[in-house]
Amino acid sequence: MPAHHVVFLDRASLKARVRAPACAETYVEHAKTAPDQLLERLAGATVAITNKVPLRAELLAQLPALKMIAVAATGYDVIDVPWCREHGIAVANIRNYAVHTVPEHAFALILALRRNLLAYRADVEAGVWNRSEQFCFFTHPIGDLHGSTLGIVGEGAIGQGMAAIARGFGMQVLFADHAPPKAPGLDYTPLDELLARSDVVSLHCPLTPATRHLIGLAQLRRMQRHALLINTSRGGLVDEDALIQALDEGLIAGAGFDVLTTEPPRNGHPLLDLRRPDFILTPHVAWASDGAMQFLADQLVENIEHWAEGRPRHLVS
Repeated sequence: MPAHHVVFLDRASLKARVRAPACAETYVEHAKTAPDQLLERLAGATVAITNKVPLRAELLAQLPALKMIAVAATGYDVIDVPWCREHGIAVANIRNYAVHTVPEHAFALILALRRNLLAYRADVEAGVWNRSEQFCFFTHPIGDLHGSTLGIVGEGAIGQGMAAIARGFGMQVLFADHAPPKAPGLDYTPLDELLARSDVVSLHCPLTPATRHLIGLAQLRRMQRHALLINTSRGGLVDEDALIQALDEGLIAGAGFDVLTTEPPRNGHPLLDLRRPDFILTPHVAWASDGAMQFLADQLVENIEHWAEGRPRHLVS
């Protein structure tokens, strides 16, 4: 087996144990990597590991030794995959590592919004309970999940995990017919119909040119006014300005997001400025349970080793 020079560009993005691949003659980790450091750090590397550091064609063309890119995530929009495919660079991503942690986080958002937990907590902190004339008070509506409909956009392992939890709550599940490929054995609902019928819409599809701004103002207007929109996938799936307008106009009842179009939002972001009980924003941590991250780290190294042994897996190029 050829020995490889392996470089991990943003090791600090992964809170887990990462062992050096068995095929690595040299293995170098960098906590983070700025764009102007990429060429120097990847010079001579045969394998690059990246989570969120972009690797585009202009850079890749200057790295003749590079043969494989291991993405420490499921999403691979940071990689110029067509260029890699054309030039024989293998690109492998992570599969099925977040099948429990992301659905659990998504349902935490759903429950908090449907039961108005933020609003009730604010009332308690403001002393409303102390002044109540009875043992409790009803300042905000509380909705059940049982008997309601969850619309899922994305039928992969995470979408299937969402469906399993939803059925446990007694919810009906719809999968959107939004783009190929489609999982066999599932019934699909046209996206417009799913938006109109669902009490909760949850996004679990990759960000591609076809799915960018999949949910815009027109789609939000098709949703029911009591419905929730949940996005724990990619920020670019939703037109964020349209989302703010929808919340302001009461087109939907609330939204729970774990992602933004630009991460981190160093120069601010409109969704950061929302201070309202019908919107929850978390900092892209739905994937980040301890168990899920260790599973990811182990699979990441195994992807490199499988490729080096001539039996690649999880390739996207």
